[in-house]
Amino acid sequence: MLIDDKLLDSIRVLAKGSPRLRMNYDLRNSEADGSQRMLNALEMGTVIPIHRHHDTSETQILLRGVIDVLIYDDEGREVKRIRLDHKEGAYGVQVEKNEWHSLEVIEPAVIFEAKDGWYNPNADKDFLKK
Repeated sequence: MLIDDKLLDSIRVLAKGSPRLRMNYDLRNSEADGSQRMLNALEMGTVIPIHRHHDTSETQILLRGVIDVLIYDDEGREVKRIRLDHKEGAYGVQVEKNEWHSLEVIEPAVIFEAKDGWYNPNADKDFLKK
């Protein structure tokens, strides 16, 4: 599979039409693939709740657009803001396991996202309660 502008444009169209203003595109070879690899198209106004992953770090690589990756302490205070922007030479981040994080879309974006292990919607992450 070629990951090109045509594919990114098609995912972005789906994100624009989604109530959440984002859309994942699964890159696993099959449902039996025990990894989490995806493209994630993110539109302006999408809300990513503050969350963390207990069993895996998360890699985010910017393919297009501009985003800020936000890191929080246990009380929900922002402690770090990392701008991903090709024009600034900042292409990706590694969010460590158990690190509270979110992101903010500065310009509509597409990221490659990877995490270890099987996706389990009941145990994948927990959300910060303020």
